[in-house]
Amino acid sequence: MTESSEHNGTTATDPAELERDIARQREQLARTVDALTYKLDVKHRAQDALHDTAHRLRDAATDDSGKPRPDLLATGAALVAGVALLLWWRAHS
Repeated sequence: MTESSEHNGTTATDPAELERDIARQREQLARTVDALTYKLDVKHRAQDALHDTAHRLRDAATDDSGKPRPDLLATGAALVAGVALLLWWRAHS
């Protein structure tokens, strides 16, 4: 008895071709299962998004040498001074 498998519109009767076809299908199924597993793992996807956002913010806030950008330091200092001034003004009014 000869087994056959259809792949790309042709019928394969060679056992080696059948084995290769089965291996391809298993590989494709494994990739599909992995993709579905990742989609269903909401916690892992949220952690990935958090890490990506942290890396983007770190890259935006530092220069090429990894030091904080001076313009952001000045903005932060002005913000802290503004909040301190507001708190002082409210305490003395």
